[in-house]
Parts: sequence; structure tokens; C-alpha cells
Amino acid sequence: MKRILSVLGIVYVHIILISGCRNGNSQHLQKNTRDTAITIQNAFSGLFFDSVRMENYLKQRAVPDTAKQLFRNFYTQRNFQYAWFDSSGLAEQAQNFWSLQSNYIDYSGDSAIYNVYLNRWMDSISSNGVSSLPDSTRLGVEWGLTFQFFRYANRAYSGRRSLNAADLEWFIPRKKANLLSMLDTLVKEKGKEISRYEPVNQQYQLLRNQLKRYYDIERDSAWNPIEINQKKIRLGDSGLIIHKIRRRLLLTGDLNSSDTITLFDDTLLQAVKRFQSRYGLAADGILGGSTLRELNKPISDRIRQILVNMERMRWVPEQPMGDYILVNIPEFKAHVYEAGKKIFDMEVVVGTTSNNTVIFTGNLKYVVFSPYWNIPPGILKNEVLPAIRRNPSYLERNDMEWYNGGIRQRPGDRNPLGLVKFLFPNNYSIYLHDTPSKTLFKQTKRAFSHGCIRISEPVRLAEWLLRADSTWTSERIFSAMHSGKEKYVTLKQNVPVFIGYFTTWVDADGRLNFRDDIYGHDKKMIKKMFD
Repeated sequence: MKRILSVLGIVYVHIILISGCRNGNSQHLQKNTRDTAITIQNAFSGLFFDSVRMENYLKQRAVPDTAKQLFRNFYTQRNFQYAWFDSSGLAEQAQNFWSLQSNYIDYSGDSAIYNVYLNRWMDSISSNGVSSLPDSTRLGVEWGLTFQFFRYANRAYSGRRSLNAADLEWFIPRKKANLLSMLDTLVKEKGKEISRYEPVNQQYQLLRNQLKRYYDIERDSAWNPIEINQKKIRLGDSGLIIHKIRRRLLLTGDLNSSDTITLFDDTLLQAVKRFQSRYGLAADGILGGSTLRELNKPISDRIRQILVNMERMRWVPEQPMGDYILVNIPEFKAHVYEAGKKIFDMEVVVGTTSNNTVIFTGNLKYVVFSPYWNIPPGILKNEVLPAIRRNPSYLERNDMEWYNGGIRQRPGDRNPLGLVKFLFPNNYSIYLHDTPSKTLFKQTKRAFSHGCIRISEPVRLAEWLLRADSTWTSERIFSAMHSGKEKYVTLKQNVPVFIGYFTTWVDADGRLNFRDDIYGHDKKMIKKMFD
């Protein structure tokens, strides 16, 4: 009976691995060289197995060749030494990995990688010691743990393959995690301080810490609805409702100390402003409709929002170390990084809910001073041509002209692209540009464009992009912007641009931020992940 359970369990390990590997990275894996310097005398465990036995085992497994080669490479480079057991029993890294996986299942709610067979033996070892594991079963558990690690890591660090990013309107290529390298490091480090080498963006780790805090709040049943009978609550107001608001802001971390004061005082005023700032609201310190709605959103909704954004963080590269620009659509901001460090932010205007800005990445190659605006086909058909039919002088009045069968607007202060645009060639006709409509940057919600991204500090961005060329002084940039003659400048080095969609993140001050799901992308992911 034990033998039957063992075989069934190992088969189960491979069945769940098939799903991950078929949908995971399919790049060709090179064969690793056997490290013959590792011997029984100098190995950490002194436990080895026969390579022929491993090959016979792999022949019986119905998994893709890439999965078999990943498994084979791991043990070949170890000279077929056990990874999860040593001479005293279950090794420390096995216990730490099992705890790591259990924590992942617990906080993510993702039970797809739960392994009945391995869980039974790990529970038995935990309760009764390694002696409860028969010698005949040890090698099966050893190999099972290795495949289980690949299954776990593929899920935890590359994301759920059941979520098709393109279906969710996400066109940033998924990263490729080096699972073999991570497993090798985990074994060498005995599973300690894994955050040092986890193949995830730092934001993932920061959100995970915040998620645990929100789970604690949920378990304590401390997040109850606040019944509010007045439209606005402001400085100087008093009553029991003030005490409830204080308790809520203490939970969110915006209020530093607990008290029973029922007066809306200066301390509470600053706490409300901190809360509003974290939620992208006007930080006026007045508890009006928008602020009260955010305060009352169920804790379960916030937990799901964090989980959705953690999933997105699994898709993106680890923190880039060079220069790049990140536009976060729900935040209505662009962040400029130099050598991997953020040096400044700027407000942006993004596409409306009916003209979504696309989520993708490209390389910024050109700065275009005094640009023409080539009217997009949709705007031409729906807006400009009807206007011309109503008023034959429309083109002249709007400084437009026919060009190559289309219509374009000449450079100048009235041009919707402003005085400069920044091109990163793509299939979506999206770019960064100046705008004459500066007042829109004063709005807290800035989804007004046809899809392109308007930036609030175009001069600053142009100066930063051209800083390596001493001929492009501030004076020359100003002159080019106002010359009325279109001029393309090719950058000496392309700058990656990431247009992302994150509705929650942890900022440089360690504060958890939330934003509205303006395009409904969170809603789609929640339905796929939790319904």
C-alpha cells in the first residue's frame, strides 16, 4: 500500500508540473556539466543516488523535455547529490522551503500547487521525525521536492499562467525567471533570507508585507463600517463619529497614537491629509464624499486589490538598474529613473475610459521639437471632417493643412502636442507630449486624452534626455521648442519607457498607496483570480 501511495504521489507531482512547464518558459535549456569535484567525502550530506536510476525515473514521467532537462541539470551539477536530505535527516533548506511555500499558499489563496503526497510526508516528518519516512520513500520525496520547488517558483515568481496578460490588456512582456539558479542558491543558503535573491520586483516584497498587515486587521474584525450621517466632517467638529474615524486611521497607519478624543483637532487633520494623499485625493483635510467612501471600503476589497497588483508585479522585470521612465496610469504620474534611482516625478494626463492608454513598453528614441500634429483617423473622421463640412474655413482658423492625404496641424502654441513630443515607436501610436491645456494638471483625476500621455514638465524631461549632449543647452532647447519648425533629435542612447497599471504600491516613504481602477482592469483580474 505504501508503495502504491508513493507512486501515485510522485505521479501527482509531475501532473501538476506539466501545467506549469507547458505554460511557462519554453526556451531551450543547455545541458549542465557534471561537477566531479563533489564527492562523498566533501559533500554537505554524503547522500548520493545513481544517475541511471534518475534517468529511468525521468523516462517514466509524462512531463515536457524542458522540465526534465531543468531537473537533470540541477542534479548533474551537484554530481547527483541529494539536495533536501543530509546524513541526519531532512535538511534545513527543505524545512525552510516548505514553510516558504506554505506561506505563499496562505497569503495568496493559491492552492493550485498544493501537493497531497508531499504534504502527507512533510507533516509526518514534522510530527514524528525523519524516521517516519522509509528509506525506500526518501528518494521519491527528494525528487518530489525538487519538482515541487520548480512548480512553486514558476507560480510565485512568474505569475499564474491561467491569466493571459494580453486578454487583460497588458502588453509588457513577462519576465523569465531563472528557476534553476534560484533553487541552487536556496539550497546553498539553506533557504535563509530568501528575500535577498527572490526573482521579483522589490514592490512585490513590499506589497506582501502590507498584505500580511491587512490580513491581521481582517482576522481581528477591526474594520467595521462607519455610519456617517453628515456630508462633510471637518476641523472643529465633534462627536462619537470622530472617535470611530480615529480608530480607522490608526489601523491604516495615518494616525500614530490611540486616544478617545471626540474632537476633530489638528492631529486628526494631519492624519486625514496623509490618508487622502495615499489615495490620490485632494489633501484638504475635509472628510467629504470621496474620502468617506475610501475609508469605508471593505477590508476584503483592499486585500484583493493588493493581491491583484502583486500578481502584476510577478510579471514585470526586477528593478532595472539603468535609466528609464515609468508611467503609472491610475496614479496619473510619470517617474524618471537615472541609474536605477528615481530622480523626479511629473503629473500626466492619460486616456479616457473610452480611449484607454495601452499598457506596454518601448524605447524612447526621439525628441521632436515644434512638432506637427497628424490628426489620427478616428479624430479626423468623427471630429475634423464634420467640422470642415460645417465651416469651410475650419482648417485655416485652426492652423491646419492637408498633407499626404490626411490633415495635420502646424507647430505652435495651439498645437495639441504643445511644443515638444517624445517618441518611442510602437504599434499603438502612443507617445509622451507637451500640451497647451496646462490647467488639467491641477485635477486629481486626469483621464482626458485620446490615449497619448500629456506631461506637465516637458522642458525638464527634454533637458534630462539630452543631458549627455553639451550642445543642447537650456537656451537651445527653448529656441527649438518655439522655432515653429519641426526638428527631430535622435538620442545617443535609447531610454526604456514602461507604461504600467498599478492601483496599489508602496512609495519611497513606506506608505501603502491605493488608486481607482479607472479602466476596470482590476475588476477583470479579480473575476479571473477569485470568482
